[in-house]
Amino acid sequence: MLTRSIAPTFSKTFSFKLPNPEVFKLSGGVDLVFLQGLQQEVFKLEVIFNAGKWQEGKSGLAHFTSILLDKGTSNKSSRKIAEVLDYYGAQIEISSGYDFVAVSLYGLKKFVLEIFPVFVEILSEPALAEEELDLQKKIFLQNLEINEKKTSFLASRLIRKNIFGPQHPYGNSVESEDVGNITPEELRSYFGSNFSPYEIYLIGNLEPQQINWLSDQLSLLKSAKSNDKKDFPIKSGDNIQHIVKPDNIQSSIRMGMRTINREHKDYFSLLLLNHLLGGYFGSRLMKNIREEKGLTYGIYSSLNPFRNDCMFSIGADVDKINVELTINEIKKEIETLRLHQVKDDELDVIKNHLLGGIQLEMANPFSTFDKIKNIRLNQLGEEYYNNLFASVKSINPDNLQAIAQKYFNAKDLTIVSVG
Repeated sequence: MLTRSIAPTFSKTFSFKLPNPEVFKLSGGVDLVFLQGLQQEVFKLEVIFNAGKWQEGKSGLAHFTSILLDKGTSNKSSRKIAEVLDYYGAQIEISSGYDFVAVSLYGLKKFVLEIFPVFVEILSEPALAEEELDLQKKIFLQNLEINEKKTSFLASRLIRKNIFGPQHPYGNSVESEDVGNITPEELRSYFGSNFSPYEIYLIGNLEPQQINWLSDQLSLLKSAKSNDKKDFPIKSGDNIQHIVKPDNIQSSIRMGMRTINREHKDYFSLLLLNHLLGGYFGSRLMKNIREEKGLTYGIYSSLNPFRNDCMFSIGADVDKINVELTINEIKKEIETLRLHQVKDDELDVIKNHLLGGIQLEMANPFSTFDKIKNIRLNQLGEEYYNNLFASVKSINPDNLQAIAQKYFNAKDLTIVSVG
């Protein structure tokens, strides 16, 4: 009989095992990566295009080309597409990022034959019509007008611009003046040059004949690979910039710098160090600036890896009279990590929290599949997560202090505040 007055024995087991997906080589050389990992009778099909901001020759092309994909084809209006998807309980999700564009189809297994042809039509014959573009421009400009009143939006945009430069894909943002210059002809040209499948991911409880049929249909998509430009110069802006908004009582602080990317040998150690500084609710920054001094509701630091670079950033929203105090306290916490070793008990806590959080994500098959996708798209190697676990478990206080001294220096931080 279970005795609830006695606590269960504590067990700490850190292991990580990703499932092995099947990989089908489609005609044209594109890989279809399939994982049979769902109990429910649903599926998710995600087509990745090497068509993000990194490929743009003009700001806004990736965003507007992506958002118009399901807004009409040569044979179907946007209304008709929406009606078909709604009737069969399906959904299309489009994400335009810095490096890739992802177009996902969610649906019921039993209706895959009915909804998939519409999905292929969207990816191969988008109309990119002028009237739909005009509508999306109006929506974008309305949202931009609203967002530009938010100090957090302005500060986040400004920190990227000042770190990478306004012309760099990772520092550039679509401005209102860019929107008016975009034409349907430019979108069609961008689509023709960049929207060839880079990789395709499929998860679901599908039958072999359904997978074979999907493979045949996906092979109909053009498969020419787009060129990957890697020659963008870094032209950083102001190291410190404060923008005053007289009507605001709150200021948004963003601090950051370029740092090592995922393939670097020190990245896992830096990931743990970031977790200690500001990566979770019990971090050093949270304890100091939220709990002890009451300057903010929340403050976090993060590593933001792109395919071709990485940015370390810290963000908080504070009363505008406390901006200087908050920045100084952040610098003190960074300097403390450089000068003093972390205690063993605190090190154990951040290890457990970081690795436990990754393990917890494995309970969600979509999150599990995202990790497989992350490995493949960024060419990290099959043992990436196993290496992460092994590396984090082996880090000692000496290692962590050495990493802080090597990569954390408050003098290198770009600082912006808006408010």
